[in-house]
Amino acid sequence: MKKHAIRLLPLAAAALLAACGTTQTDSASRKAPSPVTAKPQPGIPVLPAAGSGRGAYYQDDGPGDNPPSGLIETPDAEVRNDPLAPYSNRPYVVFGKTYKPIPLGSDFKQRGPGTWYGKKFHGQRTSSGEIYDMYKMTAAHPTLPIPSYARVTNVSNGNSVVVRINDRGPFHSTRIIDVSYTAALKLGLLVNGSSQLEVVHLPPAEIERMIAARKAGGSAAATASVTPPQAPQSMPKAAPMLASSNGDEAKPVLLGGAGEQGFYLQLGSYAREDGADGLRKRLEASDAGLKLDVEQAGKFYRLFAGPYASREDAQAAGKALPSSLKLRPIVIER
Repeated sequence: MKKHAIRLLPLAAAALLAACGTTQTDSASRKAPSPVTAKPQPGIPVLPAAGSGRGAYYQDDGPGDNPPSGLIETPDAEVRNDPLAPYSNRPYVVFGKTYKPIPLGSDFKQRGPGTWYGKKFHGQRTSSGEIYDMYKMTAAHPTLPIPSYARVTNVSNGNSVVVRINDRGPFHSTRIIDVSYTAALKLGLLVNGSSQLEVVHLPPAEIERMIAARKAGGSAAATASVTPPQAPQSMPKAAPMLASSNGDEAKPVLLGGAGEQGFYLQLGSYAREDGADGLRKRLEASDAGLKLDVEQAGKFYRLFAGPYASREDAQAAGKALPSSLKLRPIVIER
């Protein structure tokens, strides 16, 4: 099992301190409210206790003793366009390596192993100055703006959440993000300790759209008894930019019509166009009833099905695919 790496953060005095280390100031020692529950909860895996040395987590890190009830129903982080933290977005050095945080609003997509952190750091101060609460929807990332928001997707099962980036780490060449205990629960990576994740930075324009949709949803709920629902307006087409874990970027080129907004199933990724086209023909021959498009992003050709009206619809379509194709589709939002 892979273990967590220690995380460090830059502070105003330019000294590097442990982001979630064992040394604390008086203000950093304040603990988040202690949750109270007496029994294991349905849907939450039973893990080895922190400090037992038997879990897929770093040393004395691990789950809390009494997680609050209803964690599996925790909503995504409530997005806001907050001002950047003044001292958390400057270049910094950890273990001899320089990290340069990206500007807010940059196109950024990254894929690689991700981990989670919990009890060892619960109640300690994060790079943003906030107190880390393992039961909230937050995450640590080495270069995303602080604070900002990202959509994190578990590649193996399609589970996806929105988290608030408020901490730095993990500083390990093979891992790209540390999510909170609750985010890990909803992503389905608590037991293994790590999983292949996709991280997409949400720029301010997307945050504003999400805030507007949230407000509109509240207004619609308040007037639903007297106002019939309206058909959604069509949105401008958009295609994401792909970035590898080393920061290399590639402009996408749409070969089909997969630019419509909605949720898509990514069915395969190939270095050659004929690989993606071959899978497309196999699916068409299987009479699966999918709307398929091939998209080129850098050196890769990806086959998409969609769009679907919701993430749940896309996941249901993925589960309905013929098992003989041995596909592991990923849900992508545009």
